[in-house]
Amino acid sequence: MPVIHLTDRTLIRASGPEASKFLHGVITCNVQTMAPGDSRYGALLTPQGKIISDFLFYCEDADTFLFDVPAERAEDLLKRLVFHRLRAKVNFERLEGFAVAAVFGAAGPVPAGPLYADPRLPALGGRLVLPLDAAAALSSDPAAYEAHRIALGIPKGGPDFAYGDTFPHEADMDQLGGVDFKKGCYVGQEVVSRMEHRSTPRNRLVEALFSAPLTVGQEIFAGDRSVGQLTSVTDGRGIATVRLDRATDARTEGVALRAGEVEVELRRPDWATFSMDWEKKVSELDRKFKPS
Repeated sequence: MPVIHLTDRTLIRASGPEASKFLHGVITCNVQTMAPGDSRYGALLTPQGKIISDFLFYCEDADTFLFDVPAERAEDLLKRLVFHRLRAKVNFERLEGFAVAAVFGAAGPVPAGPLYADPRLPALGGRLVLPLDAAAALSSDPAAYEAHRIALGIPKGGPDFAYGDTFPHEADMDQLGGVDFKKGCYVGQEVVSRMEHRSTPRNRLVEALFSAPLTVGQEIFAGDRSVGQLTSVTDGRGIATVRLDRATDARTEGVALRAGEVEVELRRPDWATFSMDWEKKVSELDRKFKPS
């Protein structure tokens, strides 16, 4: 199976007798139900509920955890975790001598090392933690893994959503197990809970299908009105950030969506349960006008 060294990821270890309790009260995922070998998807948020960094999160043992985090976010994440720590008995260190590899696809040899399931979606595969010198022997070409995640409609922080300016719902974290809505308080919890129970996110990341080449950053229009923008692209498909209300208006009015001269179809990823507003509107019209 493909094993790709993800050179844009790094590891942070949290350890100490109060690590579980502290982290459970700070990040979006449930830490206290984890057993050694378990994995979660989560984030640290601002008090206003926006994503500072998302990460995959692994339990090494009862008192030791790993953050698999975008390398560009590692220093800021470390700084903010230390800021929240106060007197909690937990230590943080960046694991400079270790690396992360994505393991996915058909069966084949996998190097030795702890292998954690990707908690977002089983089809994504797993994440292997291994020494940096062992990772150097692997392919570090991200193209195959990027095509894999885009084909599954899985967003990636940076390309698909901006850190510091995106709510978890807008990044589909609520759909991918990145937020535990049953746990107690964490930083930004009140805003996220309110969005979950009282409102519908205006923006969502959805799949985009098209029959001719398009590029990242191209806007999607309904007539002369912008509906969204392509954020990740592979062969014939991509991920787009979309204003659902505008896409709904276009769909119900029969206006084609286009990026340049290319028609684009937007659809909800197979793993998502949120409603595309036009699905509700079309079904309501069907019920109203369909002969009984």
